[in-house]
Amino acid sequence: MKKTTKIIACAVTAVSAMGLVGCGCGDGCMGMSDGSTKITVWVSEADRAFATQVANDFKAANPDKKYNIVIDIQGENDVATRVLKDVENAADVYSCSNDQLSKLINGDALAQIAGDRLTRIQEANSADAIDSATMTVDGSEGVYGMPYTDNTFFLYYDKSALSETDVQSIDGILSKCSADKKFAYPMKDGWYTSAFYFGKGLGYEVTYDANLAETNITCDFDNATGTAVTQAMWNLVQDSRVKADADDSKITAGFNDGSIIAAVSGIWNKTTIQGYLGDNFAAAKLPTYTLNKGSAGEEQVQLVSFAGYKLMGVNNYSKNKTDAMDFAEFYTNKENQIKHFEARGFVPTDEEARADEKVQSDVCAKAITAQLAHSKTQKGVPSTLWVPMEGLGSAMITGVQNGNFDLAAQLKACVDAIESTTAQSEQSNQ
Repeated sequence: MKKTTKIIACAVTAVSAMGLVGCGCGDGCMGMSDGSTKITVWVSEADRAFATQVANDFKAANPDKKYNIVIDIQGENDVATRVLKDVENAADVYSCSNDQLSKLINGDALAQIAGDRLTRIQEANSADAIDSATMTVDGSEGVYGMPYTDNTFFLYYDKSALSETDVQSIDGILSKCSADKKFAYPMKDGWYTSAFYFGKGLGYEVTYDANLAETNITCDFDNATGTAVTQAMWNLVQDSRVKADADDSKITAGFNDGSIIAAVSGIWNKTTIQGYLGDNFAAAKLPTYTLNKGSAGEEQVQLVSFAGYKLMGVNNYSKNKTDAMDFAEFYTNKENQIKHFEARGFVPTDEEARADEKVQSDVCAKAITAQLAHSKTQKGVPSTLWVPMEGLGSAMITGVQNGNFDLAAQLKACVDAIESTTAQSEQSNQ
């Protein structure tokens, strides 16, 4: 297995939620000078409070052992970059999206789950969730993470402005929009914009070597159908009723001040948007969009989202690997998946947790379930996909401002960059 180059200097981590600064081998690698076992955990900023509570609960559930659990902040979107900068001094446990597994495994940064622990995780979680964490390395299949939630996107909307019929199509949504009441779609983010291409069956193929390093990438986004798809996207970006430069902060602010009445986003924004919309809060699967508008070949195309999973992984170089595995399993167990749902709306992958009445009756859980029927598994994704797709969307937005967008040239440049196995990039969603 390929090893990431060891950085000799002791890396200082970011200030943790507990106000500590960590160093890979300070106070002894197996335990602290006070006899405690140190476990460093990386989660997103939004999960800081939840992870801190889980850490406290884990310590209470293991009174026979003294733990020093350090919660540090690292978004799942670029955790692989941080881990692989110095894998031997990275966190013991970290949250990641499943599309980063190949890069992390190639860098020897994930421990394989085995034995009774693997049996427990396989029996508790959905088959799709387990598949998302399963990779074949050197001809041997293994599970490299513990799933805890689906990771896809859907439509939020204000039901005082839009009906259930309106939100079936972007045209229906726009019929109730104006320059002051917009539909938001993050057109600079390839995680979202790929949905237009997937809707027409377009995609990519990645070839890996035995250690999961990419050796060849092909992408057909720039064929005749892909060109028509890109034109449909460009039409939307030019529409004054569409907020194409949307991101999480702009979407939530728009629902707060009423300048946005519908938006495509993920579950992490549920609590904030629901707080702003109150009784008018609603959610649905993604709408359809119009392809070849105004021509004899005009059609409605269902947006097809990425369907990924968030996992807790254990560093292969953890000095306390068994304890780290215990914590990761505790973090992702049935009880904590339900608590995570209550805290942030994350739909559980644990089958019993997902069957909980609170989950089954939740409007966003229903929207996610409906969207998963129109989704593409986020596995085998080119590491080179995200930056070129961001560039394509940015070029469209700039093109509206300066009146200059060469669709053919920009699309070709995007696909050429995706197909370059020498380029390295990181996912830009949440």
